[in-house]
Amino acid sequence: MLSQEIDILHMIASASIMVQFVLLLLLFFSVTSWSIIIIKYRFVRKAFKESTLFSDFFWKSRDFSEAFAKAKQLQVSPLARIFRVGYTELKKLAQSGSSSSVLSESASLGGKIMGIDNVKRALRRAITTEATRMTRMVPFLATTGNTTPFIGLFGTVWGIMGSFHGIGLRGSASLAVVAPGISEALVATAAGLAVAIPAVIAFNYFMHKIRIIESELNSFSDDFLNIVERDLMRVKERVE
Repeated sequence: MLSQEIDILHMIASASIMVQFVLLLLLFFSVTSWSIIIIKYRFVRKAFKESTLFSDFFWKSRDFSEAFAKAKQLQVSPLARIFRVGYTELKKLAQSGSSSSVLSESASLGGKIMGIDNVKRALRRAITTEATRMTRMVPFLATTGNTTPFIGLFGTVWGIMGSFHGIGLRGSASLAVVAPGISEALVATAAGLAVAIPAVIAFNYFMHKIRIIESELNSFSDDFLNIVERDLMRVKERVE
């Protein structure tokens, strides 16, 4: 095993400048993509955990003020953040005199309906912001998966061109002459695949998890608005 590793290092060291540059570029993609994978995995795992905690607390308490206090403690949870946005919007509407009855039952019904529209828009913006936040850096993994095999292939083609050029200069096409140059060139293709495969797997994994979180955010937003609208209906019935 040790001799094989030494041979690979020797092949890289004896490769042409262009092939070495390609390998250095692939190393950059590899280090960057693995850094993103580690960062995003920790973020997604914590986001799922905190969102579950907040969802359980919210549906058990059903008290907006208590849920807001809990949401401020869960800084990573996208669910908690969109609730904070919705609750803050309700408080602003209450202070302006057109609040939903969750916070003030003295406002007119027309003002409350207008307030619900404002909350809907605020929640939609918050969900869009969270989606953008969650997908940050993830497209680099797709770029890595799409481009690094071709970068490695470019290094291989360049190395093989050098080998054939050497054959022309030496006037010999024996295996002993051709094999070293081609094997050095093929290292670039292997490196490109080694970088691309984990990046593609991680990209698909993260996008799947992000779609799940987005679906939960939309469902929670709808449930949150339903609670506020049901409260409005109760106020309307009392007024009538």
